Amino acid sequence: MDSYFGNTVMKLALKEDPEEHRIALFILLLCACIVIGHLLEKSRWINESVTAIFIGLFTGTLILVTTKGRNSHILVFSEELFFIYVLPPIIFNAGFQVKKKQFFRNFLMIMLFGAVGTVISFFIISLGSLHLFKKFDIGFLDVGDYFALGAILSATDSVCTLQVLNQDETPLLYSLVFGEGVVNDATSVVLFKAFQRFNLSDVTSSNAIQLLGNFFYLFFTSTLLGVIVGLSSAYIIKKLYFGRHSTDREVALMILMPYLSYMIAELCYLSGILTMFFCGIVMSHYTWHNVTESSRVTTKHTFATLSFVSEIFIFLYVGMDALDIEKWKVVGQRPWTSAGVSLILLGLVLVARAAFVFPLSFISNLTRKSQTDKVGFKQQVTIWWAGLMRGAVSVALAYNQFTRSGHTQLQGNAIMITSTITIVLITNVVFGLLTQPIVRHMLSLHDKQIDGIMLADSPLKSLNDPLMPSVYDSESDIGGTNIPRPTSLRMLLTTPTHSVHYYWRMFDDRYMRPVFGGRGFVPFIPGSPTERYIH
Repeated sequence: MDSYFGNTVMKLALKEDPEEHRIALFILLLCACIVIGHLLEKSRWINESVTAIFIGLFTGTLILVTTKGRNSHILVFSEELFFIYVLPPIIFNAGFQVKKKQFFRNFLMIMLFGAVGTVISFFIISLGSLHLFKKFDIGFLDVGDYFALGAILSATDSVCTLQVLNQDETPLLYSLVFGEGVVNDATSVVLFKAFQRFNLSDVTSSNAIQLLGNFFYLFFTSTLLGVIVGLSSAYIIKKLYFGRHSTDREVALMILMPYLSYMIAELCYLSGILTMFFCGIVMSHYTWHNVTESSRVTTKHTFATLSFVSEIFIFLYVGMDALDIEKWKVVGQRPWTSAGVSLILLGLVLVARAAFVFPLSFISNLTRKSQTDKVGFKQQVTIWWAGLMRGAVSVALAYNQFTRSGHTQLQGNAIMITSTITIVLITNVVFGLLTQPIVRHMLSLHDKQIDGIMLADSPLKSLNDPLMPSVYDSESDIGGTNIPRPTSLRMLLTTPTHSVHYYWRMFDDRYMRPVFGGRGFVPFIPGSPTERYIH
């Protein structure tokens, strides 16, 4: 039996069997990740992403042994696979499940960490690697590669910390960590796109201004496109109301519209990731309330499951790719260089994270009068720690930058990909395992609280308490009676997020929802989603 399995794996790795066999084995590994992740769930020490990395490492080792060191892959990386089929569901679901009430009440601070902080981290990693690589004679990259590297390693993955935090016990901290994570991903992708299309061989002041304009152009046009497509889906479903005849049509439309926004953005050379993220926010606020109850449950499960499987897919591939013999043969020519690059980049990640979390927290605390609204030192450490892990976005951007056709410097590419994978492995495995005890110690959380927490990215739990109420959060006080109206300039400056939230609620209720629908504003039709609110 063992010999048969070994021969099968060797045939698959050497591509002697049809493509269907390799895909079947990869799906089997995905199922193993889900089952083992479920069995290890109660420990809270290992999540599905770490489990997928370990299974990928084990499978890669097995393939290496059975093929006598000739291969470690079942499937070969495809940029089209990653950026069209794998990454979009992750980003869309992040926007779709945003806890809008907490997100917009802490909007300025989330944007401070997620956008401004990411830019600070980007420049520290980019310029730091440029300086240190030249200082230690590791000069195999172009200038553009250093800035791409800054964007790649600025994208965080806060899943491990969110699994430990309890949004009922620490609502502000949970909101900041989650909100910063989703804004961070979008900002990192926009920075990556902006610098990737820009010629950095001759940098002048005018070029710098042009680059800054390019960044804001990408950010705002991509956001606007996502909002337009999201509103279009809401208007179409509200006016035509497919649920009267077939829920399949409205479910299909809700799934296809986000991909339409992504593809339009890519065709227009915008950021498809950012477009899809804001399309998800708009669709959860308007479109989701315009469909039937059964379609709501279906789409929630569908989006969360696709996102979950996509993340497991990426981490499983990373585990196998970490043992890619071809890359290690190239890296083996300069082993100390590769080790030095990994250590330098890991150090820059730690420093860059601290360089903006603590100063920006101090600035934010100056504008908050209430002690309960301020971010304490232990909470700042938790936020710093939450952003040390690197995940799917970093991996996808690294492959895009260092494996795209026409890119020279084969040895440099191999070193950078292996270094990025090393950082992903270290931050997810080592830091991931330390997350629970560190966060519990910093916030004095008890075992009873930890055991009651729902996993943020688990496909079943993400559809229960932490995720499902989030769709109603921003609508729970439709009249806005619980939000004080700003009565002075001082109040507007000291509590700006509450003031902005109040005026947005007024505008939304008066102009947006009557046109695009949403909870409480969809015209009554027998059997429609609003019927249960009327009776």
